[in-house]
Amino acid sequence: MRIAVIADTHDEFPATLPGRLKDADEIWHLGDVCAPDTLAEFQLLGKPLQVVLGNNDRNTGWPLELKLEREGFKFYLTHIPPRHAPKGFAAILHGHTHVPRDELGAGARWLNPGCITAPRGFPPSFAWLTLQKGRGWQWKVMPL
Repeated sequence: MRIAVIADTHDEFPATLPGRLKDADEIWHLGDVCAPDTLAEFQLLGKPLQVVLGNNDRNTGWPLELKLEREGFKFYLTHIPPRHAPKGFAAILHGHTHVPRDELGAGARWLNPGCITAPRGFPPSFAWLTLQKGRGWQWKVMPL
């Protein structure tokens, strides 16, 4: 299973991004979409789209967090990273900082795909989360 993970689009994204995500099995957006219609082109790809609420989002119908299980692995999705790692998850995925992250700490693996539109000290980026049931998973940040 291959999941495209994006964050912090803030109402815009490069025109090439939806095409780069077309082979994803799912798309996860880690908040700060801003206007919900920003997601229209991603929805047209026909892939399941999971979205968490960011501090700049206007759609209050999105959840603050999602707890998802895929291929036997549990993932915790949120926009602002929590102070403490929730227990029992393979990784905590977050946005908000606009900086890519792949760190082990506080008993968890912390992942951030970086920022689509306003990165801080790094090129704009998204990430691929590739899962193999019973074998493991891989995280790879992709510059735009």
